[in-house]
Amino acid sequence: MDLEEAFQVVGEFGPYQKRAVAVLVLTQVYMACQSMLIVLVGYTPEYRIDQLDAVPPGLQDGVPPSLQDGVPPSQQELLQHVTFTEDIDSIVTEWFLIKHQAYKVSLAGSLFFAGLLVGNVVFGPLSDRIGRRPVYLTGLFFEVIFGYLTAVAPSYEVFAASRLLVGLMNGGIGLVCFVLTQEYVGKSYWAMTGTLTSMSFAIGIALFGALGYFIRPWRNLATVANSSGVLFFLMSVSLPESPRWLYSQGQTERAEEVLRYMALRNGNAAKNLVLKHVGSAKGGRRGNRAGVLQLVVHPVLRLRTMVLMYVWYACSLVYYGLTLGASETSGSRYLNVAMYGLVELPAYPLCMYFINKDWAGRRKSMASFLCLAGSACLCTMFIPENTGTVLSVTSFALLGKLMVSAAFNIAYVYTSELYPTVVRNAGLGVCSMSCRVGGILAPFVPSMRAVHVSMPFTVFCLSGLSAGVLGLLLPETLHGPSAETLEELSSQGRVLESKALLYEDNKRKSNH
Repeated sequence: MDLEEAFQVVGEFGPYQKRAVAVLVLTQVYMACQSMLIVLVGYTPEYRIDQLDAVPPGLQDGVPPSLQDGVPPSQQELLQHVTFTEDIDSIVTEWFLIKHQAYKVSLAGSLFFAGLLVGNVVFGPLSDRIGRRPVYLTGLFFEVIFGYLTAVAPSYEVFAASRLLVGLMNGGIGLVCFVLTQEYVGKSYWAMTGTLTSMSFAIGIALFGALGYFIRPWRNLATVANSSGVLFFLMSVSLPESPRWLYSQGQTERAEEVLRYMALRNGNAAKNLVLKHVGSAKGGRRGNRAGVLQLVVHPVLRLRTMVLMYVWYACSLVYYGLTLGASETSGSRYLNVAMYGLVELPAYPLCMYFINKDWAGRRKSMASFLCLAGSACLCTMFIPENTGTVLSVTSFALLGKLMVSAAFNIAYVYTSELYPTVVRNAGLGVCSMSCRVGGILAPFVPSMRAVHVSMPFTVFCLSGLSAGVLGLLLPETLHGPSAETLEELSSQGRVLESKALLYEDNKRKSNH
């Protein structure tokens, strides 16, 4: 029998798979806390710089010379001139990251996302080579270690380096964790497990906001938020290797062992479970024809990849930009962080409803949600900052977060359907890299308020609208056949493909 028939025997989503997926889904709570850590530990409270009667040489505006020159000043020197008017403990108050040093807060956030980018590049292909389980467990173990390094960092430089390393591990296990939630279950449950993963990440953001409210010292907050990773690591140790990965690597016997183990834990005997052996021709064809190079060479894939890369970039920029800027909007920063997480939850059933309707589908739904996110950000520019009405800046920002969350979730499902099986991992990897570029830039966008108060939302508005319009160039995949090979893709010829295919046909005819 093939793999899908085997899952029918084992159980597509039996009790054992539910427990295994639950562990992976709950790990997203820990990963969300690490992603949002800088929002609270990097908060800049109100402060004043006391003026001196006699200004020493080189001291301008009451700021020590070492601060003007961009050199971290000594704590004793700044304590004589800087007074924080809020009782807040953060990396800003500990290392005086103000004035010319203020950029370091955004830099620490960007280093985390830079780590995500490198983690995707390194660990994604590594999981395809050596297996999902060892990459996931190793990445989670070291993320916990580096997370504790963040909490005890003696200087900003060590703190920033630890955020880069945490991001590296987080990016490495994020995609693997998502893939495992799908490869443990039958194909009909992929959309559900993928959505649960995204919902758990949103819940993690909300829980981190609540955790920050009760634990104010930033080192204590970093320690407690990181400690949940220890629990999830211990719960993950017993997880098996992905049977789908084992089968794709030709390790049929091991795949059968894992499937029989799952069947046994599900209460099924499955004594006659025997898989078909993967032929060498199939593997050879995959190795020769698939890969990142095909995304550039193949005319259809090249156009799709260009559009999808920008869509993923815009989704990430708006999603993380709005979330990381939550502490800078009016009201309690803890409540704002929690709300920016909870507002995502309605997005997932909403997008699952629309993408399965014939009149909406994947393409129109994703484009519409992106345009609505951009429009919501546009509306914030016409609302006074401190209005107490329902139509406030925070309300429209939350609406934008809801819309972009739905678009982001659709992008995951839509992208996997747009790429043939032989290059699906490569396509998702390239789009994920583009996504991380948006994440790297996102921490700096809220700080653009220094230029003009509406500048961050202008960036989010233009990004959402342009990505939505560009997304309309992609073909619809609802009810369409899923391409397995590049040849099947070439024979479909839909929107955005027809011109490229016509050009290639004319080129081949002219050569003959």
